[in-house]
Amino acid sequence: MHNAEIEWLRRAQKGDNAAFSRLVEVYQKPVYNLCYRMLGNAGDAEDAAQETFIRAYRAIKRYDPSRKFSSWLLTIASNYCIDQHRRRKLPTFSYDSFDSPDIPEKAKSMESMIMQGEHQEKISELLQELQPKDRSAIVMHYWYDYSYEEISEALSLSVSAVKSRLHRARKTLAEAWMDAQIEEVSVERTQYESSAV
Repeated sequence: MHNAEIEWLRRAQKGDNAAFSRLVEVYQKPVYNLCYRMLGNAGDAEDAAQETFIRAYRAIKRYDPSRKFSSWLLTIASNYCIDQHRRRKLPTFSYDSFDSPDIPEKAKSMESMIMQGEHQEKISELLQELQPKDRSAIVMHYWYDYSYEEISEALSLSVSAVKSRLHRARKTLAEAWMDAQIEEVSVERTQYESSAV
């Protein structure tokens, strides 16, 4: 955070609405992007981003300056998105009940694809299939470079639970990615064969 942001934050904590507006301008895109990746819908992401800033505004006086402001703000956004998933009452299950074998060699490229940002649309679709906390961990780690400790604090999990969730989520994404690629090749082959007849 640069000096101007530190000053805006200090003034916002004293009730300066203009200073808080400057913080919103700086962080609106990262907050929206996090919400979009977690919720998978532009309208829901806009609502979630707006709610994030409302909650941050209400809690700004309790913000601890020793903590990174972006982490604090994105934690608010992440927790709100997780709550939205709970309210939707989507069916969930525990990954803890399954053994998690090592990721196959072919699937290890999934991590590099996430980090390189390739095939963003498909990855966004695949992210929607993860449990909310797993999705949050993936998004925070790969899109926002959160450390395991920061994710642990944001999601109220132990560091080992964060590592475990990231491992399982990467494995799930890799398998879904491979399945989608196989299906795509199969569809292309069928289309080619039918057009060749």
